[in-house]
Order: sequence, then C-alpha cells, then structure tokens
Amino acid sequence: MIIKATLAKGYQIQNIQEKLIELLSGSRTGLSGVEIAQKLKINRATMAKYLNVIAAEGIIKQKNIGNANLWFIESGTEKLEFPADYFRVKEKFFECLIANQHQQAQSLIRNAFHSGADIPTLINEVVLPAISSLEDLYLKAKIGTSEAKMLRGIISNSIHILTTQKEPDQKRNVILLSADSSSLLYSQAALSSLAAKGWQVWQVGDVSDAIDVLYDLDLQKFITKIWKQKQGVVVIAIFSGSEEGTKFFSESANSIKPKFGKHMHIVVHSRAQKQATKAEFTSDKFESVIQWIESVSGV
Repeated sequence: MIIKATLAKGYQIQNIQEKLIELLSGSRTGLSGVEIAQKLKINRATMAKYLNVIAAEGIIKQKNIGNANLWFIESGTEKLEFPADYFRVKEKFFECLIANQHQQAQSLIRNAFHSGADIPTLINEVVLPAISSLEDLYLKAKIGTSEAKMLRGIISNSIHILTTQKEPDQKRNVILLSADSSSLLYSQAALSSLAAKGWQVWQVGDVSDAIDVLYDLDLQKFITKIWKQKQGVVVIAIFSGSEEGTKFFSESANSIKPKFGKHMHIVVHSRAQKQATKAEFTSDKFESVIQWIESVSGV
C-alpha cells in the first residue's frame, strides 16, 4: 500500500518514490544512501527509513560492492506516467510473462501501481489482455498444461499486488463464484477491481466441485451468514467458461433469490456459447459485467 503520511518539509512517500526511481534509473553504478539523501535534499535518517520501506515493496534493492552499500533500481522498475503508459505496460507485461520472467512481471505491475495507475484500468488494459492471450496460446497448443498453470500463477500473483481493500461499503456486497478453474483468474480480477471501488467482496473461488443438487441450499446458508442485516444489495457474480457451469450456478442462485428479495442480484460473465441464463445480466465482456454490478449498487 502507498503510505499517505506526510514527511517533514511536505514530502510524501509517493513523491520520494517517483524521484528515487528517476534518480536511480539514471545511475548504472548505483548510489549510496548518503548520496541519495544529498541529491533529494532529505535528512539522511529520514531517507534511510524510506529506502527500507520502498525496498520492501520490491522497487529498489541494495547491494554490497566493496566497502560500499549501494542502491539500485529493481529490474522492471522505471518511471511511468499514466494514462500514457497503460499500453506500454500491457506490452511489457506480456513479454515478461511469455519469457517466464516472474519477478520482472510482478515488479512491473507493482511499479505501475505505485506510479499512480488506476487499479480497475490496470486490470482492464493490462491483466485481462494477458489472460486472454495466455488462454489463446494454450488452446492453440503453443504452450502445454504445466506452462499454462505456471503462467496463470504469475498473473494471479500480479493481481494480488493490485488487490488493496479500501474501507468497504457495508451496503454494497458482492459474492464471486468461479464455475471452473479456468475462470478463477477472471474472478480474482473482479475482486481487485471491485475492492478498489469500495465493494465488500466475498471471494468463494472455484466451486466446480460443488455441482450438486443441494448446492442452492449451501449457497443460501452462506449468504444468510454474511449478509445478516440485509443492508443495501448483494450481488452474486458467476464467472464461467462452460455451458454446464453457466447453467447450473445461475439456476442455483436464481432458485434462492425469492428468499432474499429484490435487493439480491445475479450477474454472469460467461465465455461459453450464448445461452439463456437465470441471471439479470449476462455478458462475455468483463468490463460490462463490472459496470453492471456498479449500476445496481443503489449508492
């Protein structure tokens, strides 16, 4: 998380971070903490504290060279400006992904986040295209099952970097269900986007093993437990890549809707062939699903 506390002389950690990235990007040999403090005109002790904070975020690193402890920029970290650099980050993220460069891919996402990029926009413009391209490579047999799983893991970890929960609105509740393992990344991406928008998000995960005649009762019990006061709205968002999953989970959710009334809503993000669903809104477009969820918040 970006630290909001104001430093002496009006500095903020984000401002220092941006200046530090620019400073270290221009140095091939690295700089000592003393040199950095002098160039940024910040007290040495204060600078030392914030170097450690920024290093903990994976943006810079320290190396012992001879008798000197020097600071360097982490690979994949560079000065970014938004909205101009969304496309640049998109291209570089996928390059790192297919090259199996785990740390570089995640450092790039972390850097974009700390450079002030909007989280939902990063999800839409960078993460989702990477998921789609990865699935396309897998379907065309250009990568195998093991590699696809590994790359999905990199994307999942990158989404986790972007998942920061601001104080949630108790009146805006959303439950995320993945009807199959291939939809889990979309569900995780929705978690990141909606949490950034202030929703109280309940991530159930992959429920493909729950296809059972009694699942509607299980879901009803779960909603009753987490939505005790029935304040505001609760949205069940189903992410599915198969016709079977889309049909089963939308029908299960719809069967319990009368128990919760008009303030419960059902939306489906389906990548399967279009078919009739027991949902108020169905789309294969992720952004449209997120926009629809926002539209029913009543806030």
